[in-house]
Amino acid sequence: MPIRVKVLPNPEDAAPLKAILAYDALVDPNHPLRLPGSKGIELSIGTLLNGEARLLFSSAQVEYVRYWLHAMGLTKELLPLPYSDCLLTASSLQHYSPVVYSDAFALRSAIKLIDKNNKRLKGTDTNVTARRLVFERIRSLWAEKRGVWCALDFEAWDRDHTVLTEFGWSLTKWEDGKEIEEMGHLVVKEHQHYTNTYVPNHGKSYNFGTSEIVTRGEFKECINTLLNSLVKQGPFFLVFHDNNQDIKYLRSSSIDAELPNLWFSLPDSCDAALKTPEPMIYVVDTADLFAALEGRTDKRGLERVCRHLQIRTEFLHNAGNDARYTHLALASMASGDPLDMQREKRWPNHTQPANANGGMRVKFSRTEEDSDATADSDDEDWITGRDGPYDPVTGILKGTNDINVTIGTKGVSDVNGKPVGEVNGAEKVNSAGKINGAGKANGTEKVSGEEKVNGGEEVVTAEKTNGVEKVNGAEKDNGAEQADDSEKATEA
Repeated sequence: MPIRVKVLPNPEDAAPLKAILAYDALVDPNHPLRLPGSKGIELSIGTLLNGEARLLFSSAQVEYVRYWLHAMGLTKELLPLPYSDCLLTASSLQHYSPVVYSDAFALRSAIKLIDKNNKRLKGTDTNVTARRLVFERIRSLWAEKRGVWCALDFEAWDRDHTVLTEFGWSLTKWEDGKEIEEMGHLVVKEHQHYTNTYVPNHGKSYNFGTSEIVTRGEFKECINTLLNSLVKQGPFFLVFHDNNQDIKYLRSSSIDAELPNLWFSLPDSCDAALKTPEPMIYVVDTADLFAALEGRTDKRGLERVCRHLQIRTEFLHNAGNDARYTHLALASMASGDPLDMQREKRWPNHTQPANANGGMRVKFSRTEEDSDATADSDDEDWITGRDGPYDPVTGILKGTNDINVTIGTKGVSDVNGKPVGEVNGAEKVNSAGKINGAGKANGTEKVSGEEKVNGGEEVVTAEKTNGVEKVNGAEKDNGAEQADDSEKATEA
């Protein structure tokens, strides 16, 4: 027999509790939980240990609602606290971050989206799950508006990557609650004459100020001075787009940067970052952040990331420009909504299952991926992707077993150029089983029975009987060719 638990001592208190937590009530400007100057109701998005999300009230909000209802005479008794299963502590969450809803529709839609995405998350690739957690942690850290977030980029001669030619930086920091931006571009004087072969030469096309020409010694000194000054203003977040190569440059003899406390894991909060025995440098990678937003395991280049984030770019492969665009990409994602909400707002109705087991990823059209593509261009990602007609691993047309089939303007043939009349032993090509006039009769196959060659009157007739192929009277059996004992036949 089921046991009934009496949640509220007085059943009459249920009505006012439901009323104050209704969607329309929560977003009302006069709601008791509305903070002064806020544009809506502030709640929190929490991420559980398994990656699922929850929309949360803080314990302070719960306490205030209890006392407010009782003080206003709307409840006869002080409402009890929710039972323990409804309470989530910091140890139950990967992280949490604030979110504001200004109208009931937005709040209702957010709850539906969270439920929908929690179901989709089952089967998500572990790398994508890890990146999703990093994405939300970055959002919560950025929302604190503390420390320094500095994007860096190097350019090197493409024939010898030990020859550094440029350095660029772009940063955001907060002083007394005020946001400050700085940026710059250095060019190595001795290396100005190096011309790239494979990468555009845009060293003289800095878009955000005046480039500074420095000697190799000054180049090294300027970069180290910048890093040493920023780490003292911590917490210090060093931002890259695909960090591997740039960190190698920082550690190279050309720069010899002091990076003893470079960390690839993020602090729980800015306060936690400031409590470390030594100042730490935390690595942030916008390629990973965008991969989380898109739901992919691979990484995108900076140009493609900026295109999808609608950040206009010019003269990429200039270190100053690349640093600035990396910085803008970070700010765009970090200051946006929680990941799933942000993805849906940026690209409505673009989310599809990532694989048969579940997960989510954004599906862009060919024109969205490439500005030069036309609407009727072949969608290469579809053709070679999971949902396309070809197996993405083997390249074989799906449903053909071991026959590697190609489709051309003159019908269907296998890799040897032989016509294929049946697929999987059952399905015939064309309703009559014929391919460009080729049909079967008693095991004999005739191809292009009266085809003219090069406009001449020569008639080419190819027959295949019992595995022996005749071309213009010449026989070909098991790879051997015979034609009047001397002449080789031309295979049809």
